[in-house]
Amino acid sequence: MTALTLANLIDGQLRAPCTGSYLDVVEPATGKVYARCPDSDRRDVEAAVEAAKRAAPGWAALSHGERARHLHRLADAIESKLDELAREESRDTGKPVALARNLDIPRSVANLRFFAEAITQWSSEAHMDARAINYTVRRPLGVVGCISPWNLPLYLFTWKIAPALAAGNAVVAKPSEITPFSAFRLAELSVDCGFPPGVLNIVQGTGPAVGRAIVEHPGVKAISFTGSTRTGAAIASAAATSFKKISLEMGGKNPAIVFADADLSDANLDTIVRSGFSNQGEICLCGSRLLVQRSIYENFKRRYLERVRALRLGDPQDTGSDLGALVSSVHFEKVMACIERARQEGGTILCGGQAVKLEGRCAGGWFIAPTVIEGLPQQCATNREEIFGPVVTLIPFENDHDAATIANDTEYGLAASLWTTNLDRAQRLAGRLEFGIIWINCWMLRDLRTPFGGVKHSGVGREGGVDALRFFTEALNICIARQEIA
Repeated sequence: MTALTLANLIDGQLRAPCTGSYLDVVEPATGKVYARCPDSDRRDVEAAVEAAKRAAPGWAALSHGERARHLHRLADAIESKLDELAREESRDTGKPVALARNLDIPRSVANLRFFAEAITQWSSEAHMDARAINYTVRRPLGVVGCISPWNLPLYLFTWKIAPALAAGNAVVAKPSEITPFSAFRLAELSVDCGFPPGVLNIVQGTGPAVGRAIVEHPGVKAISFTGSTRTGAAIASAAATSFKKISLEMGGKNPAIVFADADLSDANLDTIVRSGFSNQGEICLCGSRLLVQRSIYENFKRRYLERVRALRLGDPQDTGSDLGALVSSVHFEKVMACIERARQEGGTILCGGQAVKLEGRCAGGWFIAPTVIEGLPQQCATNREEIFGPVVTLIPFENDHDAATIANDTEYGLAASLWTTNLDRAQRLAGRLEFGIIWINCWMLRDLRTPFGGVKHSGVGREGGVDALRFFTEALNICIARQEIA
């Protein structure tokens, strides 16, 4: 099969990279090249920024309703191709097609629609006293950069560009070169549905060549990034010298805390399993540390392992597969090395722990059995460093204080989940946990109006709702002196 050739979107046109070079895009389930991604450089970024500069004033001058209509048309276009995009997202990432169809693509549509509506309802602020009337308006920044990761490609790409565009900015965006296909399809759809040229620009390529050029470009006024903590630190350092606004959503080592009084119905237990292994564990919100109160530990472990062992690992294109392939050979090797390290640290592999070779078209794919490990000390690397794969560690705890201490004992602080029928306990403990998001008796239940982000090494700033709109705008306060009435 001839490899598909992708393109950049610059100034409303699909363009080849200035370098003339391309990167191989490999299907994780087969290990075979199926597309070529532009290997762009600073020249492509420069062209995209210049196009965005030209487009930004006209886009900002449109009414909120007009910008919203553009976003809705793009959402309509995605929705009309839901099944096709789900298959393409599955091929690009290795995730089950059912997950892409039920989560990734619908959420991408929801992102665009939410911010299309949110901008039309966003009000200004006014403050009045005897001396003056102050009112505050929010102005778009101009040109902003959005850099998204490989694990939820279209989902997180739209999560960034939607508020940036809704607020009146022109965007220069970079998807991951590992999973570039849905961003290319979005580029095609934006042209088809009449997006004004230069408002949305998508430059494909590597982080060192394209991502760095976006971050360092003086014409880019803000950077919204989701990815690794190491890359986020480099972006923060580079942006500091030019005082760009930055929003960084980075890694996590998230605890799921199960108390003895938790309602462990089949549905809740299935959710706890899903919280560790959804998308092969390649979600920053996955609960990779499963803390279980000691009094129920053995019984919980038995029921939990039954469900983990029942997960169906297979061809992502098979609608019956619960888990698919890891995204790349490099990531596969990293996760396998982490499992071997857990063994060396004294961990007991309760299930999984090995690569899985499938037959047929997926014989060359990168599959790892869902893995559960116990018996590791809290200070070991396995319990402290993000693995980002289908690996969960079981950790017993004694009481509330013990649970909070173990949960907080990490450099990360993105998300946690608590499972208990004692809501007083849940609220008290939630106040002690050092995480940006805490779910009680649920996981991944998202309201797009709420602030999303982490603390410590998990991030800086918040995305979602008005927090995202505030990030992509600058406040202008206007003070009018009140005249005395004679």
